[in-house]
Amino acid sequence: MNLIRISCFASLGMLVSVASSGVRAQEAASPLTLAAVVDDAAKNYPAIRISQEELNASVARIQLARTAYLPRLDATAQFNRGTRNNVFGSLLPQSIIPPMSGPVIGTNNGGSVWGSAAGVLINWQPFDFGTRSANVHAAEAARDRAAAANLRTQLEVETASADAYLSVLASTQAMKAAQTAVDNWETLRQSIHALASAELRPGADESRVNAEKAAAANQLALAQQAADMSVATLHKFQSAPVAGVTPQTKLLSSVPTANGAENPLAVSENPIMAERKATTAENAAQLHAIERSWAPQFNLEGAAYGRGTGAETDGRRLTGTNGLAPNIGNYVAGVNITFPVLDFASMHAKAAAQSATLRAARANEDLTARNLQEQFAQAQAELRASETIAQNTPTQLEAAQTALNQATARYKAGLVPVDDVAQAQRLQVQAEIDNAIARLNVWRAFLKLQYLRGDLQPFLQEANR
Repeated sequence: MNLIRISCFASLGMLVSVASSGVRAQEAASPLTLAAVVDDAAKNYPAIRISQEELNASVARIQLARTAYLPRLDATAQFNRGTRNNVFGSLLPQSIIPPMSGPVIGTNNGGSVWGSAAGVLINWQPFDFGTRSANVHAAEAARDRAAAANLRTQLEVETASADAYLSVLASTQAMKAAQTAVDNWETLRQSIHALASAELRPGADESRVNAEKAAAANQLALAQQAADMSVATLHKFQSAPVAGVTPQTKLLSSVPTANGAENPLAVSENPIMAERKATTAENAAQLHAIERSWAPQFNLEGAAYGRGTGAETDGRRLTGTNGLAPNIGNYVAGVNITFPVLDFASMHAKAAAQSATLRAARANEDLTARNLQEQFAQAQAELRASETIAQNTPTQLEAAQTALNQATARYKAGLVPVDDVAQAQRLQVQAEIDNAIARLNVWRAFLKLQYLRGDLQPFLQEANR
């Protein structure tokens, strides 16, 4: 993928460190929902506008290519003053020495006269052996590629904005778990402090709990730092500031019921693949245009013009403003045929280079299909695993909470050291975090699956159901 490379699907560890406190600090209009985030990004994100304008430019290039079918009309006028000395002989084509018309009068002096000319030339190609048509088809193929790129950009932006929304929700849940951990350590510290003050427990136990609480506070600070970064990512996709994210209960408490994970991937429906196919078609059209470029050119031409001169045919010079008016008129019409005979060498070289580019585009198309199939299989595995984890985390959390309660009671009874309580507390905190984001991970895996299918509507419909 090129215009935007999405880092949509972060690991579980990255999820834990993503955002919440920054959400509470934002000012603006109204809270966000998932549908509002995706809709705003699809309408206003600059990458989509860039892609759309590139598409508009490619459409304009089609009109430019079609102008080659129109006749060409050129007009000219000139006024000059110069000598009239003429000679017999040939002169090779060049753009330095001005041509001279008229008889050889045998003079070689510096006397000058006025001269003038004005005229129009119309030129039109009645046929061109398919050259112009091939150029138009190449421009249309470029338009199709730009349209496919526009669809790919829209899909990437919508997916990235939806993932940013889920990241903020996940970070909010992780922040709640981190704050709970700090509170629990403080409660335990107060309990142990009372026991240590009564000399029922050693003071080292209180120091150990203080260290654990400080570590939990550090993790909370890091989570708050990551929160600001997560909110900044979300706001990147918004056209106006927002007050915060509206938690959708379904995303936090349930998983998609109709994810279609068992359905095979239709690679051709993904905009990335469509863009690759359009690129291949564009290169094929360009090759055809090159092959059609080596052909004779037939031009119907007609001209009407007038000339004026201040010199007579016997060499005499006319005085005054004679020659400034193009008063001697002519017209001419005919067919002009040109053929660049030796251009076949450069044409074959261009065709060989374009053929290699076309073969590379076809290979890239095949590579993209394989990559999409690989990513889809990985997304299916990720979805299955996240669904299993989401089913297990409530049991894990309940067991961890029971273990913490038992360890705390046994510690207060003097049956176990404080290390057992600390270990149980850490397990309980991790279980809370895992349980908080488990269902969101299922939604993220479902989002990735639909991204690879090239259609986010099933994801959005399931989220809003």
